[in-house]
Amino acid sequence: MDPVTTLEKPTPTPEVTPGQRRRRIIGMLIWAAAFVGFVSLVGVPTSDPLTAFGWLWLATIAWRNYRPWREHLLFLRDWLPVVLLLVFYNVSRGSADKLFAPHVQFMIDADEKLFGWLTGGRIPTIWLQQHLYDRDHVPWWEVVTTLVYISHFLAVPTVAVILWVRSRGLSYRFMRRWIFLSMAGLITYFLYPAAPPWWASDYGYLPERVVRFSSRGLDVLGLHGAGNTLNALQVEQSNPVAAMPSLHTAYAMLAVAFFLPMVRRRWWPLLLAYPLAMTFTLVYTGEHYVIDVLVGWLYVAMTFAVVGFAERWWSNRRGARGTPIEPPVKLSQ
Repeated sequence: MDPVTTLEKPTPTPEVTPGQRRRRIIGMLIWAAAFVGFVSLVGVPTSDPLTAFGWLWLATIAWRNYRPWREHLLFLRDWLPVVLLLVFYNVSRGSADKLFAPHVQFMIDADEKLFGWLTGGRIPTIWLQQHLYDRDHVPWWEVVTTLVYISHFLAVPTVAVILWVRSRGLSYRFMRRWIFLSMAGLITYFLYPAAPPWWASDYGYLPERVVRFSSRGLDVLGLHGAGNTLNALQVEQSNPVAAMPSLHTAYAMLAVAFFLPMVRRRWWPLLLAYPLAMTFTLVYTGEHYVIDVLVGWLYVAMTFAVVGFAERWWSNRRGARGTPIEPPVKLSQ
C-alpha cells in the first residue's frame, strides 16, 4: 500500500526555453568559478551564515538569471529572518559553556560500555585513530572525511535553498525542522555542556592521545588557506564543549530523513550513507563520541515528532475555521 504524506508536490515550473537554458549554464559556470576562487583564497564559508547564504542567493540568481529582479529579491524577504536567527545561534553557542562545568566522564563511560567489547575496552575514537591515523601521511580516506566534515556547513542550507526554488511550501516545512533542531541543541549546550574526545584528551581524562584533524585532507587538495581558516574558526569562534547532541550528524540525518517519505525504499541506503559517513568522520577525527551521535539522532526524531504534531494541530485548527486544507499526497514506494 502506498503511504500517505502531507508533503506537497513541487510547484510545476514553466518550461525553460533553449535560450534560457544557455543563460542558466553560463550563469552557473560563472558562479562556480567565483565560488571556487573564494574558497581557494578565503576558505569555506563555515561560520558566517550571511556569507554562506549570500553565495546561495547568488546561485539562485545564476540558476534563474532570466527571471525579473523582483523574484530574486523574494529570497531576501524569505531568508533574512532565518539567517538572523542562525547568526544568533552562532553567537550564543560560543557562550553556552559559561553556566555549568563541562561534562566529560559520562560520554567516555558510555562509549566504553557500548563498544569496549569490540575495541579492547577503548573508546571508538582511540581505536580508530590507532588503526587508521598516520601523523606523517594523509591517506586518501582523510580527504573524504574532510569533505564530509565540511559538508556540514553547507548541506542543510543548500537543501533548504533548493527546496525554496522548487517548492516554497516544502522549504518552509524543512526550515521549521531545521530551526527547531538548532534551538533544541543550543538549549542543551547551555544546560549540559559536554566535552568532545579531543578536549578530554587535552585535559588528561583519557589515557591515550586523541588528535583533532578534521580539516587535514584539505592540504592534499591544495586548499591550505581553507584548512587554516577552518582551524582558526574551530579555535576562536566555536564552543569547545558543545558535543552533545552532535548537530553535525543531526543535520546530516535531518537532510536525509526529510526526503525518505518521498523516495523509493531501495534508495534509502544511499541516502542514509551520508549521516553514517558523517558519524565515522566525527568519531575518527576526535570531534565526537558515538553517544553524541546517537543523542543527535534522537533529537532529529524528537524534532520530526514535535514539529509534525504542531503542523497537524495548526492544519486542523485552520480547518475548523473553514480554511481549505489540501488533501494528502500519495507518494509511490
